[in-house]
Amino acid sequence: MIDNSPACLPAAPPAAQRVAGTARLFCGRTGGRTRLQRLYQDGSAKIRMPAVQGDPLEAVLINTAGGLTGGDRLGWMIEVGEGASASITTQACEKVYRAASDRAETRASLRVGAGGRVAWLPQETIVFDRAAFARTLDVELEEGAEALLLEATLFGRLAMGERVIDGSFHDRWRVRRGGALIHAEDFRIGPDIAARLGRPAVAGGALAMVTLLLVSPRAEALLEPARAIVGDRGGASCWSVGRSGKLLARLTAGDGYQLRKRLVPLVELLNGQAGLPKLWSL
Repeated sequence: MIDNSPACLPAAPPAAQRVAGTARLFCGRTGGRTRLQRLYQDGSAKIRMPAVQGDPLEAVLINTAGGLTGGDRLGWMIEVGEGASASITTQACEKVYRAASDRAETRASLRVGAGGRVAWLPQETIVFDRAAFARTLDVELEEGAEALLLEATLFGRLAMGERVIDGSFHDRWRVRRGGALIHAEDFRIGPDIAARLGRPAVAGGALAMVTLLLVSPRAEALLEPARAIVGDRGGASCWSVGRSGKLLARLTAGDGYQLRKRLVPLVELLNGQAGLPKLWSL
């Protein structure tokens, strides 16, 4: 006789520990420059600030777990006060690994006061085969505030012989100025990622891509120089948004190295005197 009572059944394997982290940074302008006012960190989400001589304040986001997989959650909140300026980047490329179940999620929320400026410049996200990932960027700008927003994604690393065949990827942006929605987009791809990236109307076989948005009165003046950098593997357009402007650029490339060759000068152009975050040059 087989005893199927609960006491005799094999124990279920323990649930895998998941990444959970939240970090919040609040900065404001005091004493003639932007300074940290409040900082909160929980779980695997950490923020460090390199020493800088003046504005903008630089903040580096760190996921101490070393990557993401199904069920992991990271949240970032950045608030820049009136007249203040901050540049946000990451310590390294974020890696999204194969998901056994569920999906990994990151959420970033940016708030910029009147006359303030934020540059959201994380390094590339590397998506591996059979990964499941959703990324959300919510931005609230007061009147007179400016923003430079960037998200870059690599579907595998060509130099490492990696290919992304299947998976799920969702990138969602919502940008508001003075409470009014000025930019919204949702990019979804999967489950057959490789096949869809190969379509001419999607990426034409490119494995690396970036979306970059500038909200600033300088947008129109920078359009033609931006187009010269973007070249024929991407595009750039500009619109009027109230008393400001909006420049949207997209780039694609065969790998991350080719993408950076155009992305670096484009960020230097659109970010003005602030240029590149220090970690981008290491």
